[in-house]
Amino acid sequence: MAEENKTATGPSRNLGVILQIAGAVLCLAGSGGGAYLTYVSTIGWQAPTITEEKLQRDVASVSDEVKEPFIYTMDKFTVNLGGEPKRTIRVEVNLEMLGKDGFEEVINTENRAKARDRIVRILNEKSFGDLESIQGKLFLKQSISSEINSVLKKGIVKDIYFSEFIVQ
Repeated sequence: MAEENKTATGPSRNLGVILQIAGAVLCLAGSGGGAYLTYVSTIGWQAPTITEEKLQRDVASVSDEVKEPFIYTMDKFTVNLGGEPKRTIRVEVNLEMLGKDGFEEVINTENRAKARDRIVRILNEKSFGDLESIQGKLFLKQSISSEINSVLKKGIVKDIYFSEFIVQ
Protein backbone atom coordinates (compact mmCIF):
# COMPACT_ATOMS: atom_id res chain seq x y z
CA MET A 1 0.00 0.00 0.00
CA ALA A 2 2.77 2.37 0.76
CA GLU A 3 4.16 1.83 -2.70
CA GLU A 4 0.86 2.81 -4.38
CA ASN A 5 0.63 6.21 -2.62
CA LYS A 6 4.05 7.36 -3.82
CA THR A 7 4.00 10.10 -6.44
CA ALA A 8 5.48 9.38 -9.79
CA THR A 9 9.14 10.03 -9.93
CA GLY A 10 11.71 9.06 -12.42
CA PRO A 11 11.24 8.90 -16.19
CA SER A 12 7.46 9.53 -16.34
CA ARG A 13 7.65 12.74 -14.24
CA ASN A 14 10.60 14.05 -16.28
CA LEU A 15 8.71 13.37 -19.53
CA GLY A 16 5.72 15.45 -18.31
CA VAL A 17 7.94 18.40 -17.38
CA ILE A 18 9.73 18.19 -20.73
CA LEU A 19 6.41 18.15 -22.62
CA GLN A 20 5.13 21.20 -20.68
CA ILE A 21 8.30 23.13 -21.40
CA ALA A 22 8.18 22.13 -25.09
CA GLY A 23 4.53 23.23 -25.30
CA ALA A 24 5.32 26.58 -23.70
CA VAL A 25 8.25 27.13 -26.08
CA LEU A 26 6.07 26.28 -29.11
CA CYS A 27 3.33 28.68 -27.95
CA LEU A 28 5.83 31.49 -27.47
CA ALA A 29 7.45 30.77 -30.84
CA GLY A 30 4.06 30.78 -32.60
CA SER A 31 2.99 34.03 -30.92
CA GLY A 32 6.33 35.65 -31.69
CA GLY A 33 6.20 34.50 -35.31
CA GLY A 34 2.67 35.87 -35.74
CA ALA A 35 3.64 39.20 -34.18
CA TYR A 36 6.69 39.41 -36.44
CA LEU A 37 4.65 38.70 -39.60
CA THR A 38 2.08 41.32 -38.58
CA TYR A 39 4.83 43.87 -37.93
CA VAL A 40 6.62 43.16 -41.21
CA SER A 41 3.43 43.31 -43.28
CA THR A 42 2.46 46.74 -41.91
CA ILE A 43 5.84 48.47 -42.25
CA GLY A 44 5.64 51.25 -44.79
CA TRP A 45 1.92 50.82 -45.47
CA GLN A 46 0.15 54.07 -46.22
CA ALA A 47 -3.42 54.79 -47.14
CA PRO A 48 -3.79 55.46 -50.88
CA THR A 49 -3.96 59.14 -51.71
CA ILE A 50 -4.96 61.03 -54.78
CA THR A 51 -3.16 64.27 -55.47
CA GLU A 52 -3.79 66.84 -58.11
CA GLU A 53 -0.20 66.48 -59.32
CA LYS A 54 -0.73 62.76 -59.97
CA LEU A 55 -3.99 63.45 -61.81
CA GLN A 56 -2.26 66.11 -63.91
CA ARG A 57 0.56 63.68 -64.82
CA ASP A 58 -1.98 61.01 -65.78
CA VAL A 59 -3.85 63.45 -68.00
CA ALA A 60 -0.62 64.79 -69.52
CA SER A 61 0.44 61.26 -70.44
CA VAL A 62 -2.85 60.74 -72.31
CA SER A 63 -2.56 63.80 -74.49
CA ASP A 64 0.43 66.08 -74.94
CA GLU A 65 -0.69 67.46 -78.27
CA VAL A 66 -3.79 69.33 -77.06
CA LYS A 67 -2.94 72.97 -76.42
CA GLU A 68 -6.15 74.92 -75.92
CA PRO A 69 -8.73 73.83 -73.34
CA PHE A 70 -12.37 73.22 -74.19
CA ILE A 71 -14.42 73.88 -71.06
CA TYR A 72 -18.12 73.10 -70.87
CA THR A 73 -20.01 74.65 -67.95
CA MET A 74 -22.96 72.54 -66.90
CA ASP A 75 -26.08 73.99 -65.31
CA LYS A 76 -26.06 74.19 -61.50
CA PHE A 77 -27.08 71.12 -59.51
CA THR A 78 -29.03 71.15 -56.27
CA VAL A 79 -29.02 67.60 -54.92
CA ASN A 80 -29.83 65.84 -51.64
CA LEU A 81 -26.83 64.15 -50.07
CA GLY A 82 -27.03 60.71 -48.52
CA GLY A 83 -26.47 60.03 -44.83
CA GLU A 84 -27.73 61.67 -41.69
CA PRO A 85 -28.42 64.51 -41.04
CA LYS A 86 -30.00 65.30 -44.37
CA ARG A 87 -28.11 67.95 -46.30
CA THR A 88 -28.24 69.43 -49.77
CA ILE A 89 -25.43 70.41 -52.07
CA ARG A 90 -25.37 73.07 -54.77
CA VAL A 91 -22.65 72.51 -57.35
CA GLU A 92 -21.66 74.07 -60.64
CA VAL A 93 -19.50 71.64 -62.59
CA ASN A 94 -17.14 72.65 -65.41
CA LEU A 95 -15.78 69.92 -67.66
CA GLU A 96 -12.42 70.46 -69.32
CA MET A 97 -12.36 68.32 -72.45
CA LEU A 98 -9.26 67.08 -74.27
CA GLY A 99 -10.46 68.09 -77.70
CA LYS A 100 -13.11 69.81 -79.74
CA ASP A 101 -14.73 66.47 -80.65
CA GLY A 102 -15.28 65.67 -76.98
CA PHE A 103 -16.64 69.15 -76.34
CA GLU A 104 -19.14 68.80 -79.18
CA GLU A 105 -20.09 65.34 -77.93
CA VAL A 106 -20.75 66.52 -74.38
CA ILE A 107 -22.98 69.41 -75.48
CA ASN A 108 -25.16 66.92 -77.38
CA THR A 109 -28.54 66.90 -75.61
CA GLU A 110 -28.61 63.13 -75.04
CA ASN A 111 -25.07 62.93 -73.63
CA ARG A 112 -25.62 66.05 -71.53
CA ALA A 113 -28.69 64.47 -69.93
CA LYS A 114 -26.83 61.21 -69.26
CA ALA A 115 -23.89 63.08 -67.75
CA ARG A 116 -26.18 65.12 -65.47
CA ASP A 117 -27.96 61.95 -64.36
CA ARG A 118 -24.67 60.23 -63.50
CA ILE A 119 -23.49 63.26 -61.52
CA VAL A 120 -26.77 63.40 -59.58
CA ARG A 121 -26.45 59.69 -58.73
CA ILE A 122 -22.86 60.16 -57.54
CA LEU A 123 -23.84 63.11 -55.35
CA ASN A 124 -26.85 61.24 -53.91
CA GLU A 125 -24.52 58.46 -52.73
CA LYS A 126 -22.13 60.86 -50.95
CA SER A 127 -22.53 62.10 -47.39
CA PHE A 128 -21.29 65.36 -45.90
CA GLY A 129 -18.39 63.48 -44.30
CA ASP A 130 -17.32 62.19 -47.71
CA LEU A 131 -17.15 65.69 -49.22
CA GLU A 132 -15.90 67.66 -46.23
CA SER A 133 -12.16 67.22 -46.86
CA ILE A 134 -10.02 68.13 -49.84
CA GLN A 135 -9.36 64.41 -50.34
CA GLY A 136 -13.12 63.82 -50.59
CA LYS A 137 -13.47 66.52 -53.23
CA LEU A 138 -10.62 64.99 -55.23
CA PHE A 139 -12.31 61.58 -55.06
CA LEU A 140 -15.55 63.24 -56.20
CA LYS A 141 -13.73 64.81 -59.17
CA GLN A 142 -12.26 61.46 -60.12
CA SER A 143 -15.56 59.60 -59.89
CA ILE A 144 -17.39 62.27 -61.91
CA SER A 145 -14.76 62.26 -64.65
CA SER A 146 -14.72 58.46 -64.90
CA GLU A 147 -18.53 58.30 -65.05
CA ILE A 148 -18.76 60.97 -67.75
CA ASN A 149 -15.95 59.31 -69.72
CA SER A 150 -18.00 56.10 -69.67
CA VAL A 151 -20.92 58.00 -71.26
CA LEU A 152 -18.82 59.59 -74.01
CA LYS A 153 -17.65 57.57 -77.00
CA LYS A 154 -14.81 59.68 -78.38
CA GLY A 155 -14.44 62.56 -75.94
CA ILE A 156 -12.32 62.48 -72.80
CA VAL A 157 -12.78 64.61 -69.71
CA LYS A 158 -9.38 66.01 -68.79
CA ASP A 159 -10.36 67.71 -65.52
CA ILE A 160 -13.33 68.77 -63.45
CA TYR A 161 -13.65 72.25 -61.93
CA PHE A 162 -16.18 73.31 -59.31
CA SER A 163 -17.04 76.99 -59.69
CA GLU A 164 -19.68 76.70 -56.96
CA PHE A 165 -19.67 74.15 -54.14
CA ILE A 166 -22.11 74.80 -51.29
CA VAL A 167 -23.28 72.22 -48.77
CA GLN A 168 -26.19 73.11 -46.44
